[in-house]
Amino acid sequence: MFELIREDWQNHHRTLMNRGMWVMAVYRFGNWRYSIPNRFVRVPFSAIYKFLFVVVQCLTSVELPCETKIGRRFRIEHCGDIVVSGDASFGDDCIIRNGVTIGLKNTKERGSPVLGNRVDIGAGAKILGVITIGDDVSIGANAVVLQSIPANSIAVGVPARIIPRREPPADETTFV
Repeated sequence: MFELIREDWQNHHRTLMNRGMWVMAVYRFGNWRYSIPNRFVRVPFSAIYKFLFVVVQCLTSVELPCETKIGRRFRIEHCGDIVVSGDASFGDDCIIRNGVTIGLKNTKERGSPVLGNRVDIGAGAKILGVITIGDDVSIGANAVVLQSIPANSIAVGVPARIIPRREPPADETTFV
């Protein structure tokens, strides 16, 4: 747990006032408490987690339950109005911004999106349903994603349309 929190600290620019860091610390604590084998020892930690979850949710307006599967270096770039389903799954190096909703398409159908590595989600995007988002995908601001997106793509619009990323030719040199 402490190694992941240290990594989150670095990923959130080593700033204690970064509210995304608060959310991630409570999330990691909530995951860690499941590793306690004795139920009677785990109960007080569960009570602490539930209290901290509500406090952080009120202060940051981010709902990120500890049941959500999150990879390493997950970053909440801007807090506010973020709702993530406990069924959702994220790969490594994902970025999420304010106003994002990730979860169920409707209440009668269980299952939430599975996001790959290095997914960048723009402000206000909605990703709903039992879909898969591939690696290295960028989802534009306010996009409504209702279908799976292949790797190396961009999704924009309502409903989101998928645009493959253009790969530079092998002989073209890129200067930074």
